[in-house]
Amino acid sequence: MPLPTGDMAWPPRHLGPALDAMHTWDTWWSGDPDRLETLYGGSTGAGPDPKRYQFAGGVVGRIARWWWGTPTAPGERRTKMHVPIAGDIAGGSADLLFSEPPQFTVDDDATQTRLDALADDGMLATLQTAAEIGAALGGVYLRPVYDTEIADRPWITAEHPDRAIPEFTWGRLGAVTFWKVVREQDGQVWRWLQRHEPGRILHGLYQGTRDKLGRPVPLEDADETEAFASLVDDEGAIATGYEKLDVVYIPNQASRRWRCDPRLKDWGRSDLDGVEPLMDALDETYSSWMRDIRLGKGRIIVPETYLQSAGPGRGASWNPDQEAYSGVNVLSRGDSGGMALTVAQFAIRVQEHRDTAEDLVNQILRSAGYSGQTFGIGGDVAVTATEVTARERRSMTTRGRKILRWRPALSQLVEALLAVDQFVYGGAVKPQRPTVEFEDSVQEDPLTLANTAETLTRAQAASVDTKVRMVHPEWDDTQVAAEVDRILTEQGMKVPDPMQTGDLP
Repeated sequence: MPLPTGDMAWPPRHLGPALDAMHTWDTWWSGDPDRLETLYGGSTGAGPDPKRYQFAGGVVGRIARWWWGTPTAPGERRTKMHVPIAGDIAGGSADLLFSEPPQFTVDDDATQTRLDALADDGMLATLQTAAEIGAALGGVYLRPVYDTEIADRPWITAEHPDRAIPEFTWGRLGAVTFWKVVREQDGQVWRWLQRHEPGRILHGLYQGTRDKLGRPVPLEDADETEAFASLVDDEGAIATGYEKLDVVYIPNQASRRWRCDPRLKDWGRSDLDGVEPLMDALDETYSSWMRDIRLGKGRIIVPETYLQSAGPGRGASWNPDQEAYSGVNVLSRGDSGGMALTVAQFAIRVQEHRDTAEDLVNQILRSAGYSGQTFGIGGDVAVTATEVTARERRSMTTRGRKILRWRPALSQLVEALLAVDQFVYGGAVKPQRPTVEFEDSVQEDPLTLANTAETLTRAQAASVDTKVRMVHPEWDDTQVAAEVDRILTEQGMKVPDPMQTGDLP
């Protein structure tokens, strides 16, 4: 299927529900209070009735009834606070998956050596970023890229799902089109489309408007695409060197809201899906807590004559953060010499707010599929790895579900990376799908491992090789063999086998 040739709505209308949902998740993920107010209409409070939208029907009324949709009353400053728990969830999900680099293993030694070099070139950082994007937006695309002028090897990059049009066949990605706005001028928008098909990438530049794709124009018309004009063939395509699709899509979790939509059912689901009202309530709780603190500041009501004059004809001024701020213009009593000072001190409901906020956080994390201990709730008391796994069982279960989607995708991605490396840079590389192993996200502390090894030694239940691998699970065979040899030498156990007496005459 070629790139579009005629003018059409852009993005395509059938992507509307997914793009709207991702826009909401992205706004919570960004942690920007201004964007939240804009999203829910809370910044449109000018007028005599700041809550008029909340009585409306349809989408406007439903959105405005959120706490972030409540406009700030006229004449008051915004005091809403935002708790960036959405970013914590997305970042925590990435840490669970890629706190340690995954291991890629192939059969060919030369390919393994080259693969180790490719995997060390910032791949872990890219995978962590991709995992956070996927947790926040419901999925992420990964593909190999290269530039012979700046690097001597290819690398992988992450593409966001709200700038992609995928095509699935029985749940498998068959093709995908990425787009990027490269220029906007005088109401005109230039978009760069890259359609990935098995074995090739089609490039196209389109001049349109904000909501229309427009007409195709030469690649030379934009600085970002000019370099590709001399590389594409007659169909506007560039070979990838990989006979299959060079892009993989990793859905975060199975979709719920679009399961009956044939064009959206294979899109993933964000960790934030369904917890937006709870995050809204959490922000309201913390804002109420801070409001109690502001109102709970000690105040002293004093006579007007106690205020600081700004000079003749300029009145008196006051500072809302000083203890004596409120002047009352009353007649002085002759017997008392003036009005008595009045202290105003409101209670701060600390415990009530803390309990509400903690319950909301736990509910948000539980609905997103995580345990509170993963995010530091419950203290930092030292425990064993077995106890950590037991306490964080829900988080580990979610991690296991995500690994089921990441492992085959990474295997295909690395195969494509090796194929691109051979096609562009040459070398004795044999592209093949590697075996992918994820490291344990929870590891025993050295003291616990040493005690276990000591117990096995006394019971004579494990060899030196087994104990070394237990204490150092991150070592390869060469490191393990060298350590075993040093241990046997130090303990005087490295002696010839007495049964091996040499060749008999």
